[in-house]
Amino acid sequence: MTIRNFFTTALLAAALTAPVLNLQSAPAATNLTEESRRKEAEMLAVLRSDKPLGEKAIACKMLAVFGSRDAVPDLAALLTNEQLSSWARIGLEAIPGAEADRALRQALGQVNGRLLVGVINSIGVRRDVGAISDLIERLHAADDEVAAAAAVALGRIGGERAAQALTRNLTQGTPSRMPGLAEGCIRCAEGFLADKQAAPAARLYETVRLAAVPKQKQLEATRGVILARGDAGIPLLMEQLKSADLELLAIGLRTARELPGRKATEALAGGLRAFAPERQPRVLLALADRNDAAALPTIVEAARTGSEELRLVAINVLERQGDVSVIPTLLETAGDQNTKLAQAAQASLVRLPGERVEADLLNRLQSAQGKTREVLIRVAGQRQMGAAIPLMVSATEAEEAGVRGAAVQAVGLIGGVAQLEPLVQRMQKTTVAAERDDLETALIAISGRTGAASVPALLPLVHNGQESVRVAALHALAAAGGPEALKVINATAVAEGDDALRDEAVRTLATWPNTWPEDGAIVEPLLALARGGAKTSHQVLALRGYLQYVQGNRNLGQPNKIAAVREVLPLIKRPDEKRLVISVVDSLADPAVVDLLVEFGGDAAVKEDACAALVKLCGRKNSGLDAAVRRKGLEAAAEKTGNEDLRKRARSQAAEI
Repeated sequence: MTIRNFFTTALLAAALTAPVLNLQSAPAATNLTEESRRKEAEMLAVLRSDKPLGEKAIACKMLAVFGSRDAVPDLAALLTNEQLSSWARIGLEAIPGAEADRALRQALGQVNGRLLVGVINSIGVRRDVGAISDLIERLHAADDEVAAAAAVALGRIGGERAAQALTRNLTQGTPSRMPGLAEGCIRCAEGFLADKQAAPAARLYETVRLAAVPKQKQLEATRGVILARGDAGIPLLMEQLKSADLELLAIGLRTARELPGRKATEALAGGLRAFAPERQPRVLLALADRNDAAALPTIVEAARTGSEELRLVAINVLERQGDVSVIPTLLETAGDQNTKLAQAAQASLVRLPGERVEADLLNRLQSAQGKTREVLIRVAGQRQMGAAIPLMVSATEAEEAGVRGAAVQAVGLIGGVAQLEPLVQRMQKTTVAAERDDLETALIAISGRTGAASVPALLPLVHNGQESVRVAALHALAAAGGPEALKVINATAVAEGDDALRDEAVRTLATWPNTWPEDGAIVEPLLALARGGAKTSHQVLALRGYLQYVQGNRNLGQPNKIAAVREVLPLIKRPDEKRLVISVVDSLADPAVVDLLVEFGGDAAVKEDACAALVKLCGRKNSGLDAAVRRKGLEAAAEKTGNEDLRKRARSQAAEI
């Protein structure tokens, strides 16, 4: 079998088992252009030829787009063809006009089995009222699949006559026919409902709901009858919400979100507490999803009282649907002893939308005390409320530790250079370690945002008598960056005296953030320490910091990186430093780098790292390295590595050069 024939066979097999596509909305040609007429003629020529079945199938599908009533006879002729019937129906379903309807009705007497089921399906897709009598007749067919297809098609077509036939057969039908008949009734009811005919829709849904039909159809009908009855369906809705059957509960929750009207909202809100406690959160979510303002008082009350789960659900709903009126409830809950509830309420206050909300929060903050003041400060900081900064700064001197901590953190979140001075003053006064930690975090955050402009405000901390304060100053200065900060920290790193402070200064230099353009000045202090630091540990830290700076600096081009590494090669002695060098140079295409990696390959401690880097660098065809240099690196890696897989890769790549 050729590939083409195999494809054709597979395509046709899939077509016979797949559901027919609904192309009723396809742009079928009503006002035929010359181009569409030409396309139609081409496709009809294919159908009338002896071309392969696969091409004819495609032609049928194309006629769904370009076909007119002229194509109906050719497509109709294929409805009895086992292999092309489903493809022909694709075209017929989409072509407008009575000709296609008549062709499908005529085919009802010409086909059986699966082909008949397909034709009936297509009649249903087209909603051909003229086929109702034929379909009613086939409700009594010996073949259950044919009868089911007829029922569904009648449901699609809809109308009083179809409804009567379906209802009559549903109440008298055999179990094997019930699924199809139920489906037909439900589709027919949906049609009534769409046409604003609620009463016949409700009758059909109720018939299905009470019949011996599959559970899924019963659930669909239950939903339908509630929606069709409108306000009169509320008692049945509440019944489902209280049901011990979880599937009925689920359909009730879905329908509770869909049933329109203020009365449904009021019924759900008023009856919330009548449900079992474990069910109340789910009903509350359904109530909230109705997006009806009438539900807000109930949601607010649920946020204040009830089980923890109910309160958490209500609090989360309020952040989406609440307004300025819910702020008192959320503030009260944010001070609750229950940590979960308090955190959830605070998070809702942070996310509660609206300009009026921020104005209200700011107004409350001006006179708030105790826990409420603390919560409001935290919320204002997380909401980035710049207008609250003066109140936050004032609160850094509050008597309550919780308020002070919240204020410091909030200022750190949104403060600028102007807020550094009060934080620095507070840092020099406090003796509480936790508060000092908060202050350091805030100073680092502001300095990191504002850069060198923050340095003058930080300098008083450098001369403080407490070592922990001076360490905090080093960290904040590093976050600020710039030449003045670097000068101060470097002076501390080389000064005699406090060894612990000097160690911290060296560590700070070795991990310089490299945030600002001028931070490149860190190179000289690190080189000086690497060459002549007072302690071996200082030399090691500085050397590693230097190499990490070179590795991470995206502004250094390849030549500068190579030159920077060469600058410290005489100082490289330890395996960790060699590995760091390897990670810096393993992407730098330069013969000197290859030589260095080959040299490191002779060191047992780092040879595998070096060999892997050689294969990575020299194995790239577009690396820019000369072929001889690449071969040299790969051969060296193959010779020195103890990794057999790496050796094979190196030899294979060398052989390709």
